[in-house]
Amino acid sequence: MTDPLPVPVSPPGHPAGPVPPAARPLGASLVVLAVTLFSLNAGTSAVVLGAGVTPEALAAVRAVGTAAVLGLALVAAGRVRSLRVPPRQWPWLLLYGAGGVALVQWAYFVAIDRLPIGLALLLEYLSPLLIALVARFALGRPVSRLVWPALGLALGGLALATRVPGGGLDPVGVLAGFGAAAAFAVYFLVGERLVAERDALSTTFWGFTVASVITVALAAPALPAAVRAAGDWTGLPPAVGGGSAPVWALLAVVVMAGTLAPFALVTVALGRLPATLVSIIGTGEVVGAAAVAWWWFGQALTAVQVAGFALVVSGVVLALLARRDR
Repeated sequence: MTDPLPVPVSPPGHPAGPVPPAARPLGASLVVLAVTLFSLNAGTSAVVLGAGVTPEALAAVRAVGTAAVLGLALVAAGRVRSLRVPPRQWPWLLLYGAGGVALVQWAYFVAIDRLPIGLALLLEYLSPLLIALVARFALGRPVSRLVWPALGLALGGLALATRVPGGGLDPVGVLAGFGAAAAFAVYFLVGERLVAERDALSTTFWGFTVASVITVALAAPALPAAVRAAGDWTGLPPAVGGGSAPVWALLAVVVMAGTLAPFALVTVALGRLPATLVSIIGTGEVVGAAAVAWWWFGQALTAVQVAGFALVVSGVVLALLARRDR
């Protein structure tokens, strides 16, 4: 979810085994909490970017921090054997880590650095629609006719949502937003293939490990400046009390509260709810991130843009439902 859910989703439908009815409200509550954390992470990331940390450096910190903590968790849980990778899985893991995890992190941070946060998230959340189209036309999977009204709603909503008063949108930011959507589609499609053969936690560890190597290489020229910025203090939005905080602490919040905590919540929720329903609830991150952007940074939406956001989110939900019965 704000980066949208950093967890490979199991194939649409119900989780393995019967799910007790009492488990569903708990599962939904966990996803809502994860969405809240992801939405707040968008604001925290914007503050870090404003403190002089580049999108490339922030993506590297997030990938390295997440991979390190996941690796420690797997070792502590005695699940080192799950890290074994058969040779035939390496090409898919490399594609997952590079084309999904690394690219989606970098493109997402570039987008929120150049666009209003809500709009950046809206562009990224077009990924379920891309997934449905790829499933239908490239993979030959059955997709319901809902995909066509979903496409119409999303395109019409984008036309309204991108009407920014007083000037145009940053073209690099727009391209980054669409790039994040494409990368997120790769993340889910390849992730679905991988978790059919191996567990989700070790898959995610390897994805973030591959992403760590790539993002650190890309961020190498900017890392010295990022290290200096991490030792500085930066101002906080007046809406959250103002004052200042050390940048390194905000980076830790991005990794722990903005990535690992919501990831864990979603992982638990996937054992209690169908993956499709988890994804649909997750679209609330678009609304949550837009609310945080308005609350923290005064990035208000016009009535026309609000209507556009509603249409796009409706289209995304239809696209998710179009893949429900596979």
